[in-house]
Amino acid sequence: MARAATAPVRRKTVFAIIAMALLMMSIDSTIVATALHAIQQGLHTSINLASLTITAYSFGFVLMLPISGKLAERFGRRQVFVASTLAFTLASFGCGMADNIYLLIVLRAIQAAGGAGFTPTATGIIVEHFGAARDRYVSLFGSIFPVGAMIGPVFGGYFVAYSSWRDVFYVNVPIGLVIFFLALRFIPHDPPSEDRTRRKMDVPGIVLLGLSLLSGMLAATVLGERQGGDSLLGFLGLLLVAVLSLLFFLRHIRRTAAPFIAPRLIYGRHFGVVNLVNVIFSGFVVGAMALVPLYATSQYGIDAVGSGTLLTAQGAAAMICSLAAVALLRRTGYHLPLYVGSAVSIVGLVGLALPPLAGTPYAWLAFSAFLVGAGNGTINPAMRNAGLQLAPESSSMLAALRTLSLQTGSIATISMVAAFLAYQSNPGEILAWVYAILAVIRLLALALVKYVPEQRGAW
Repeated sequence: MARAATAPVRRKTVFAIIAMALLMMSIDSTIVATALHAIQQGLHTSINLASLTITAYSFGFVLMLPISGKLAERFGRRQVFVASTLAFTLASFGCGMADNIYLLIVLRAIQAAGGAGFTPTATGIIVEHFGAARDRYVSLFGSIFPVGAMIGPVFGGYFVAYSSWRDVFYVNVPIGLVIFFLALRFIPHDPPSEDRTRRKMDVPGIVLLGLSLLSGMLAATVLGERQGGDSLLGFLGLLLVAVLSLLFFLRHIRRTAAPFIAPRLIYGRHFGVVNLVNVIFSGFVVGAMALVPLYATSQYGIDAVGSGTLLTAQGAAAMICSLAAVALLRRTGYHLPLYVGSAVSIVGLVGLALPPLAGTPYAWLAFSAFLVGAGNGTINPAMRNAGLQLAPESSSMLAALRTLSLQTGSIATISMVAAFLAYQSNPGEILAWVYAILAVIRLLALALVKYVPEQRGAW
């Protein structure tokens, strides 16, 4: 099934294969939440253990992101993409077959490890083989993820209501197999690289970063629980481990000849500000928007169905504006969409914080969520390309770092807000203040935009 090295790349076919994989991963990240109660009943377990199926997926995804980026650079993007697809598909089948909650939790972590390989390898494949069109195709990623976020809960609800919770996982199997065989047939082989074969995996660096990420995520989880003094001590202990591990990791990569992640990609000139902007502009907002259904229910008494559809408005806006931003990106450069998108998002966040000034509470919240989604969709193509253009040869790792930045900002936001909500009797008022504070942070962070490397045209 190998392709000749000189064979022309079928860009639309290859992108369609990549898009299917990204869409499958995006759907899976939201579809399981709708089946938690059914999983609890089907496996005769507690809701806390059933919820760990989501937590385990988040842990595995975040931990494997940088590792997947490194594996792609070491063994080739095509090989890791195919392996990720196979791992995700087989783990999905195993999840559907699981007869106890503990096995399901483990398989969810393995499934996440496979899913974590899609974005870094897909980005690398496009950068390597799509020539001058790579900026536009990479930018289109931002329109895929909102689609998955919108239809995932719909599929999940359908399966739970009319079939079985196991179909939430089985649905990935035929799709994954199709992607696997199409990838073998159409995705071009990586060009031979003598340097790649000489690279070694930086095991100490992987261990230190993995320990830092795992400890940080566990600390965030503990912070969101209402467990009293013991919980606080556990949080501080895990946070200390996370910080120390990160410091040792940064020290290690500065001193080793072949670091797991080159220091410049983390905090080097231009790279540092790009990573920081990704955390603040996207990560914080993604985390806060995940709490909109809770806000709508607690503050305005909107039912579960109505509150859930508010995220549909956000996703639709993100998809539409992302596509528009892709079409205009070579003319506008990166700074203009960052300013415009941020302004729209700020207005949306302020709208969420304020009581309805017109119409019903639902209409007001839906319009505000739409604005936030529109703003984020506008900035996504610019931020995807801003980092990649600096080091196209490290595209897989840069894509992993961008996703990791978003996940870090999102998890930090959700866990800190959850910690405040645990000790408050009126979560609606607290969340209103959260959206107001985020609007102020976003406004102040506009000062960072001028430091983002500018670019017009292809790179």
